[in-house]
Amino acid sequence: MLSAYRSIARLARPARPVCPAVQSCLNSVSSFNSVNSINSFSSLNSLSLRQYTSSAASSRETVIQLLDQIGSKREVEQYLSYFTSVDTKRFAVIKVGGAIITHEIEQLAKALSFLYHVGLYPIVLHGTGPQINELLERDGVEPQYIDGIRVTDARTMRVVRSCFLEQNLMLVDALEKQGVRARPITSGVFTAEYLDRQKYQFVGQITKVDTKPVETAIESGYLPVLTAMAETPDGQILNVNADVAASEIAKSVMPVKIVYLSEKGGLLNGEKQIISTINLDEEFDGLLKEPWVKYGTKLKLMEINDLLHHLPRSSSVAIISTSDLQRELFTDSGAGTLIRRGSKVSRYDTSASLPQNLRNRLEESVLKGMDAGAVSVFADEQVDALAVVNTNVDKDVAVITQFTATKTGWLNVVADKVWDLVSSAYPKLVWVVPQSNDNVPFYFNRSSGSVTRNGYVAFWAGDNSVMPTAISLLESYSQKPTATASSSAASGKTTAQSQPKFGTRAFSTSARRCEKVALIGARGYTGRALIDLINKHPRLELAHISSRELEGQRLEGYTKKTIHYENLSPEEVKKLEEAHAVDVWVMALPNGVCQPFVQAISSAQNSRSVIVDLSADYRFDNTGTWVYGLPELNNRSEIAGAKRISNPGCYATAAQLSLSPLITEHFASQTERPSVFGVSGYSGAGTKPSPKNDINHLRNNMIPYSLTDHIHEREISARMQTRVNFSPHVAQWFEGIALTVNIPLSRPITSRDLRNMYVERYAQDKLITVTGEPPEVKDISGHHGVVLGGFAVNAAKDRAVVVATIDNLLKGAATQCLQNINLALEFGEYEGIPLDHVIRG
Repeated sequence: MLSAYRSIARLARPARPVCPAVQSCLNSVSSFNSVNSINSFSSLNSLSLRQYTSSAASSRETVIQLLDQIGSKREVEQYLSYFTSVDTKRFAVIKVGGAIITHEIEQLAKALSFLYHVGLYPIVLHGTGPQINELLERDGVEPQYIDGIRVTDARTMRVVRSCFLEQNLMLVDALEKQGVRARPITSGVFTAEYLDRQKYQFVGQITKVDTKPVETAIESGYLPVLTAMAETPDGQILNVNADVAASEIAKSVMPVKIVYLSEKGGLLNGEKQIISTINLDEEFDGLLKEPWVKYGTKLKLMEINDLLHHLPRSSSVAIISTSDLQRELFTDSGAGTLIRRGSKVSRYDTSASLPQNLRNRLEESVLKGMDAGAVSVFADEQVDALAVVNTNVDKDVAVITQFTATKTGWLNVVADKVWDLVSSAYPKLVWVVPQSNDNVPFYFNRSSGSVTRNGYVAFWAGDNSVMPTAISLLESYSQKPTATASSSAASGKTTAQSQPKFGTRAFSTSARRCEKVALIGARGYTGRALIDLINKHPRLELAHISSRELEGQRLEGYTKKTIHYENLSPEEVKKLEEAHAVDVWVMALPNGVCQPFVQAISSAQNSRSVIVDLSADYRFDNTGTWVYGLPELNNRSEIAGAKRISNPGCYATAAQLSLSPLITEHFASQTERPSVFGVSGYSGAGTKPSPKNDINHLRNNMIPYSLTDHIHEREISARMQTRVNFSPHVAQWFEGIALTVNIPLSRPITSRDLRNMYVERYAQDKLITVTGEPPEVKDISGHHGVVLGGFAVNAAKDRAVVVATIDNLLKGAATQCLQNINLALEFGEYEGIPLDHVIRG
């Protein structure tokens, strides 16, 4: 299938501004296809160069208008938003076949010009195989190949070098004629050793990639154009395979897109037909045995397989023609051959057959339903997508009660595969989704019809005999007596980016009243941060706010209603609980203080509210009453519906997220301890005056404290189930924490693999950002998440270092509290959390 799920991600960074004249010309364009849109844009280059001005309106809308004829406006806006957070050099690596430069150089230059003029800087690497063959044939030299590798003697090497330089100059010149500032990079990127000097002579095996020349070019506003030539440490030029070079540069920069431009437009099978999709995990070994897989094709597949095993599972490689470059990058439709790792999808009809990782993701009610024979679960091995189907509603119709997918699940088309398996097993299907769900277009494309009522959409697949069941199911989510029916699915392309949110918890109630929150101990910085979040939350409101020091004062900055501080006693708290006046109690009190309030709530008759404790009082609970509320590491289903939640500490949150991937992957040594060096801003010392929050005392200073047996050291060690050394410090800034985490290794790992491990582990977590560079504490203040980066491994490969930053008042306290409240009340986990204030990698 090559439809809405082909592309990993489309479009990119914020576009450059264009002048009104260009805007007017672009708006007048009425008919485009993939090639024509490139040509039409390029015809405006001279105009745009003459009249370009930084004060002109943004060309974001221009891009959308230009591409609207090859995709939809929704697609373009969706992928613009997705790529906005991507580091410029990580946009794309585009490998250009030598035949493209010979026969399609003008079209190639126009396609790359389009990207450049909307602010995108792909790393372009070209080969020159066909040209070399022509030159050698002209000189009477017959090319020699061994295992698909060109034997490069001294005479051939002279031709190779000359040809590479000539082709590179041709492409750079063609780009500059299109108004593109292009920089030829013919050396200094790839270091190589002789692959086998006796066998292949001047053929290299790349040992090191220096991305600095590429980064410098992009930072200076130039499009980097690389050749597939390398040098030994002594300076000898070696010929390297262009596919291998593209793979190595991609491993270094980890781009969002990897594109191989081919004159054939894709990978051809034995019948000379383009293969639409290859799932390497399932097909790689079999492909290598095919008689048509030999020489360059075999080498290309092996290189791509190796590349994708170095990159996050969500990555893929597209082999396409030049004319399809826009469609591949800017729309959902895709083209050519898509190569990805893939994932096996299975069906489970009994709880006993479930693997443990899937069992952990499901609620007890689902497991019991499976034992009763009314439920089936469909999921892939990594549980990147799962569906729960109930057959007990109508004997002829199955109901999808849950469908969820991670970001990786969408990007690798696992969600599509799970849905296809469900629909093939059950021809008659019904499901209900909130009308505000981001993936309504996806469900429309999977349905035969739909009914909309009071904020919900009931879909069905099959003939119209399924409609009564859909309408009946919708009644449980809707209160309005009228409905609007649609006999066919909505037109338009589907979206494959956002995670579906419908499921047993996500639409379990149609009630929209605000849940009432009481905040005990609201004077501190964390209380203020939580008040601000609740003020903007669509489904929460403050009912009571308690502070002994501020009693009677009006709460400033809260706009939902007028509210005054109280000084609530445990007895008053108990009465409020018995009156069901509060849905969620948040304890923002110092350690050792909240127990009387918790006991008062618990002793109230018909107590039903949720308690979230921000102190350390219940983080070590072993009675099973309290759930530890770190959603990214704890089982979210344990938090969902919990009545007692202990909010983790700020240092402990960042430290555990830094340690967990290595600990759980059994890399950590059992004989040595990880160490955590942490520095916090002085807001972490609270509002009670002390040297640790005295600005004058902290000026040009840093204070170490509690250097052994700190409460967070106990917390981290307990949760990681290994003893950890922790050394906290406080510095002169107000907000934010930086952690440097040293982890002993029991077996070697490269820094690249280390980073990939973290990328894959946290791919679905919207508040966790993984980046290559060490994050800086000045960037995290005011942001709702954790940034992990600076992945390093020492020369002995027995110690890894991870750097983390976190805002101690937000993800370290208030934001995490809101995550836990959302889960406990069965809201969307990130509801009310401004995700635009999360740092992106």
